[in-house]
Amino acid sequence: MRPILLQGHTRSLTQIKYNREGDLLFSVSKDQVVNVWYSHNGERLGTYNGHVGAIWTVDVNSTSTLLLTGSADNTAKLWEVQTGKCLHTWEFKTAIKRVAFSEDDAMALAVTEQRMGYPGTVVILSIKNDIETEQSDEPINIIYPKGSKAMAAEWGYLNKYIITGHEDGSVAQYDWKTGDQIKSVKAHNAEITDLQMSEDRTYFITASKDKSAQIFESNTLNHLKKYMTDAPLNSAAITPIQDFVILGGGQDAMQVTTTTMRQGKFECRFYHKILEDVEVGRVKGHFGPINTIAVHPDGKSFSSGGEDGYVRVHHFDEDYFRFKYPELH
Repeated sequence: MRPILLQGHTRSLTQIKYNREGDLLFSVSKDQVVNVWYSHNGERLGTYNGHVGAIWTVDVNSTSTLLLTGSADNTAKLWEVQTGKCLHTWEFKTAIKRVAFSEDDAMALAVTEQRMGYPGTVVILSIKNDIETEQSDEPINIIYPKGSKAMAAEWGYLNKYIITGHEDGSVAQYDWKTGDQIKSVKAHNAEITDLQMSEDRTYFITASKDKSAQIFESNTLNHLKKYMTDAPLNSAAITPIQDFVILGGGQDAMQVTTTTMRQGKFECRFYHKILEDVEVGRVKGHFGPINTIAVHPDGKSFSSGGEDGYVRVHHFDEDYFRFKYPELH
């Protein structure tokens, strides 16, 4: 696989996201810039300028008309994808660590940081998909997660509930209408760094600093699979077509001495989704920890964003689609 190197950021990547069709790839980083690229050739289409702090998170609605970003400048911004115009800014007391559109695009969630005496929250926002209509500043609801602060969150299928991943390694399910916790399970022994849904949102994968990724059922929070690695993980994604998961991370740059830089384990690791302990391959290339991984909706390519400021787009070779693990056939 020859990767396409996207060089549009001057600081480390925080999140990358494909749109539903997969023709566009959005990237955000600590350099305060949002970029949008053509995913097939890496051409940069444009930027969205307006944040004045590191941008932690990005999501795009299902029709690729609206983009939502969250930043360390204590704001979430809604953008018109086509023109780059900022349509609305929501202001909060602390940084926004994760945003996500609901399945029907009518709502979005924003995870706020716990800091300076303010509790961490999950704010439910109403989203008007007509660009001409003024957005409401008034949230639909504010969830105050129990116990440790939420690090990541996603909508469950059919917007029935919200799944949150926490600093203490727990995973919880919340009723977004009432703000009540439905259930919670201890998933990891350290901070959860990423949470990504399967295509139909019936199960999800978590990544953690405890060097593992795990799959849970959305409805019951029942544990399904666990993948152990030898490095702290920052991101985990599920692939369509093949039964794989892709994990990425690596020791923090501050903890890696120059002599051990090569052993920093900065690789995207492919594990067999069903067989758990079977690692089927690795993709190298980044010069620092991998912070974010996204898989193209058609399953034919994936992208990774690193501490080194680069996004690497990988289109799979034909061998990838022919791969069959012998024990399963």
